Amino acid sequence: MLQLPEKVKVVSKEGSRAVFEIAPLMPGYGATIANPLRRILLSSMKGAAVTSIKIKGVEHEFSTIPGVLEDVIEIILNVKKLRFKIHGDGPVKINIEAKGEKSVTGKDIILTSDIELINEDQHIATLTDKKSVFSMELEIEKGVGYVPVEQQRKDKLPIGVIAIDAIFSPVKVVNFSVDEMRVGQRIDYNKVTLEVETDGSIEPEQALKNAAEIIADHFKIISDIDVPEVKGSKPVKPAKEKKEPKAKKKK
Repeated sequence: MLQLPEKVKVVSKEGSRAVFEIAPLMPGYGATIANPLRRILLSSMKGAAVTSIKIKGVEHEFSTIPGVLEDVIEIILNVKKLRFKIHGDGPVKINIEAKGEKSVTGKDIILTSDIELINEDQHIATLTDKKSVFSMELEIEKGVGYVPVEQQRKDKLPIGVIAIDAIFSPVKVVNFSVDEMRVGQRIDYNKVTLEVETDGSIEPEQALKNAAEIIADHFKIISDIDVPEVKGSKPVKPAKEKKEPKAKKKK
């Protein structure tokens, strides 16, 4: 029988980073298991991200804002780093209202009950004058992976609304290594050490569980393939040996 892992062990956990150990695995199964887990973790996890913004007094992303140090493109880059968790289906619209000479961060966002900001210290913009006024609306949606503006369903946006590339994936880092280990008399079994770091909107354990379930769902479809029954075949009679013609006697 094939050797299956006994269980997934959490080797260490610090904040939103965890190291897991999957063992023992049959020789050659380490990379076979770890590679698809890594791909799914990085590309197929659900998350929330800002998909559009609207800044008061700004019509497009190439504008500058009086009394604000950063231009709109720099502000967009900062907004992309904001990490949210939506309690519900979304989308959710939230606002920032800031005045005076100050650094605008995630703490200045006016949140609603159905959304949570993970990194409230994230810098957004710098107001350089006591009379500076900064007003921005953000739309946050749920999604999977990375979705550029071109692939988003943002038809006929109102004037001043700027669509931005959405980084939905809550998983930031996935690394793994495969080492050999002893099982009984054999020393070529595999042990996978898997490192997973998230943005804090999901626990590493939950991310790993979700990735494994996605893979299992795909293989379940394959394992449900209809297999035709093999009917018993009739025994094949041995072929009759051909008798060679007797040679004629010479007169």
